[in-house]
Amino acid sequence: MRSFLPDYSALKAPTFKTLGAGFATLLLLGCQETEAHKVQATTPDFGQNVIILDPGMPSDDIQQKLDTLFKQQESNQFGPERYAVLFKPGVYHNKIKLGFYTQLSGLGQYPDDVMLQGGIEVKATWHEEDATQNFWRSVENLSVTPDNGTMQWAVSQAAPLRRIHVRGNMLLDDNGGWSSGGFIADSLIDQQINSGTQQQWLTRNSTLGSWTNANWNMVFVGVNNAPNAEHWPNPPYTVVEQTPVMREKPFLTINQAGAYEVFVPALHTNTQGISWQDAHLQDESLPIDQFYIAKAATDTADSINAALNKGKHLLLTPGIYKLDKALQVTRPNTIVLGLGIATLEPVAGNVAMTVADVDGVKLGGILFDAGEKNCDTLLQVGERKSAVSHAGNPITLQDVFFRVGGAAVGNATHSVIINSNHVIGDNLWVWRGDHGTGIGWASNKTKHGIVVNGDDVTMYGLFVEHFHDYQTVWNGENGAVYFYQSEAPYDVPDQQGWMNGSVNGFASYKLADHVTRHTAIGMGIYCFFNENPSVKLNSAIEAPQGPNIRFSHVTSVSLGGTGEITHVLNDVGETAKSGHEVSRLP
Repeated sequence: MRSFLPDYSALKAPTFKTLGAGFATLLLLGCQETEAHKVQATTPDFGQNVIILDPGMPSDDIQQKLDTLFKQQESNQFGPERYAVLFKPGVYHNKIKLGFYTQLSGLGQYPDDVMLQGGIEVKATWHEEDATQNFWRSVENLSVTPDNGTMQWAVSQAAPLRRIHVRGNMLLDDNGGWSSGGFIADSLIDQQINSGTQQQWLTRNSTLGSWTNANWNMVFVGVNNAPNAEHWPNPPYTVVEQTPVMREKPFLTINQAGAYEVFVPALHTNTQGISWQDAHLQDESLPIDQFYIAKAATDTADSINAALNKGKHLLLTPGIYKLDKALQVTRPNTIVLGLGIATLEPVAGNVAMTVADVDGVKLGGILFDAGEKNCDTLLQVGERKSAVSHAGNPITLQDVFFRVGGAAVGNATHSVIINSNHVIGDNLWVWRGDHGTGIGWASNKTKHGIVVNGDDVTMYGLFVEHFHDYQTVWNGENGAVYFYQSEAPYDVPDQQGWMNGSVNGFASYKLADHVTRHTAIGMGIYCFFNENPSVKLNSAIEAPQGPNIRFSHVTSVSLGGTGEITHVLNDVGETAKSGHEVSRLP
């Protein structure tokens, strides 16, 4: 592992003039408490599951709180508890172990306003060093100085890192045990990321010291110092130099007057590297009094909808919201932001949330969890397919996750349907549970994971797994996907019960026959038919052919040779099966 001093060449001198000498000092010399940070903030009532820490608290007291939380959440994979830990600006001498349903978030204007001197650690000790079930946790908007020089982040899906600065190295597995992540965006890693056993990973709009290791599908979009992708698939690095269109996720902050706000980044095109190296005049901050602060213990669909109808944005504090009717987001530019993996569960066969076909709605940090009574859709974006353009102000879905079964019996025909045009998805995990409670071919019933009917929809990091029919159905024109990960259902009982007409199984990714323009780059599609290893999937991807349809860097894998994917794309590509587990198309 190469060791070197952090390279701040990407942070150009005008950055310091724009952001002020204070930020330059923070970035290069360490974090010092500014006069603004000494102002006592007026703290909204976020409820008991939001833990707010102050650098003036005794370090031992903070450590005890964090250790107690981790002990409860380390293996609490399907428990109801949800937590957000918010750090006021300053320096913390603590090492944090992070468990399930826990969000760590800095309240500064920039990541280096909160400095964790000790680090953050995610391991898989609870699961014998196998991190393939380390889900549902996140870290945002802070800097980390690992006490041993390396931040260990052994995770799989639904465990995003955003807007962080790691002053050292990163390791993405636990002692060689498998991991199946993952996602990092808008982050600065001073030294090296070692992906270890990670099966796949998406890195977007970040600046790296270097990257080492790969398995099946490592994708880099808009990344400074991404690894060389010239020799794909050896190693299997896919590099897209610039991110075509992106608005970073909104986040909670304390401003210089000590008041709580939500920072809302602006839309940008053709970007590379972190967003916080330059001040963007188009960004805005909204005072917290423009948000309805919801609490799962007391709020209902009616009370939340009443607030939305009054023009309020929505802040979902940690908890599980039992909904007997859909939350209805109808106004342009509405922000719905979840803290602590806030969870929406429909309980009456209803849709959990509908978003009208309007400009600029922003959803982030939410888990949709299917109830026992079947619903047609968990999230619907746009009432129906229309010609309305949202190119100048798209709807964004960021760290939005879906689960059918696992915590309890769950049923949903579709998890998410996108009818609106120009929607941006940024880290979506759409999961029919393969373990936990209420799991079985006839128990957690589904059809599709995601259906995209809108045109010009763009996805960065789309994970879709285990649904009964096509995992992904894409009907819209000019769609683009940068990184796709999918597994066929594990529990197919027999071939006869999983036929698409005369064809073996349902492709993971179905591009409709009428589509003429589509791009998908960096795809990994896997099978593990452990219920019946004789089951075959004819093709990982079904798509029409055409000059403007492009699939590139596609990998199919038979995990452990358990079952077969006969072709990669339509009838092209070698078979992935026992003895030849991996097949690729350039």
